[in-house]
Amino acid sequence: MVGCVEQTPFMRAFVRMATDSWNQGWHERNGGNLSYRIPEDEIDSILGQIEYGEWKPLGITAPNVAGEFFLITAAGSYFRNIADDISRCAGIIQIDGSGASYRQCWGFAGGGHPTSELPTHIMNHEVKKLATCGANRVIHHAHPANIVALTFVLPLTSEAFTHKLWQMISECAMVFPEGVGVLSWGVPGSMQLAENSAELMKRVNAVVWAHHGLFCAGNTFDEAFGLMHTIEKAASILVKVLSMVGCGGQFRQTITDANLHSLADAYNLELADFA
Repeated sequence: MVGCVEQTPFMRAFVRMATDSWNQGWHERNGGNLSYRIPEDEIDSILGQIEYGEWKPLGITAPNVAGEFFLITAAGSYFRNIADDISRCAGIIQIDGSGASYRQCWGFAGGGHPTSELPTHIMNHEVKKLATCGANRVIHHAHPANIVALTFVLPLTSEAFTHKLWQMISECAMVFPEGVGVLSWGVPGSMQLAENSAELMKRVNAVVWAHHGLFCAGNTFDEAFGLMHTIEKAASILVKVLSMVGCGGQFRQTITDANLHSLADAYNLELADFA
């Protein structure tokens, strides 16, 4: 049935998240990418429309996601076009039994292929699958302006970013009590950046790439989007406060470490040791 894949609930959720992210201003031109590890029952519902391509080297070995299917954005695709042309702007791939190769199964119309940051996505999926007993399925990479701006003025450490973000909105410590990871600048799509991101993803759900963007993981599309939204909102508040301080203002009050510990006690949170 023509159009059946596009009408599945997981595809509609993928499109909605892409559209919401575009509307937030997080994806200039062809910036950013999005992937979803598809559950077996959702793949079973579209097996009749899958056409397997040739196996291609993945560039990494990810045995813990061997055999799995992923919906992922295409290289060069614009998030603003995903809702209108999902079969060109994204596609479904399968990882082989060794975790070292992949094949295209649906989409990527017009000769397209997965994003150049495919190895980063697959490595992150692998570590998050292990860390969450298979629950985590969404990896989202975007370029939110305020969190990127902070990489020019804050120390490039997980401690510094986490602490400052926690101090901006009470919800931050509740949404990401494990903190955020931070990496210094690296070549986008490089193996080194992919490996460093995956290492941080073992303990956090968000990784800041200096002067570039943010990677967020979630069990659902709502979780991944909500995490990025919360981090960027906190970053926007911090940028405003720093601007006011720079114009002669001053920090008169903030969320203190004692406040953070009270929050942790009240909501039974296990905060990373940054407060």
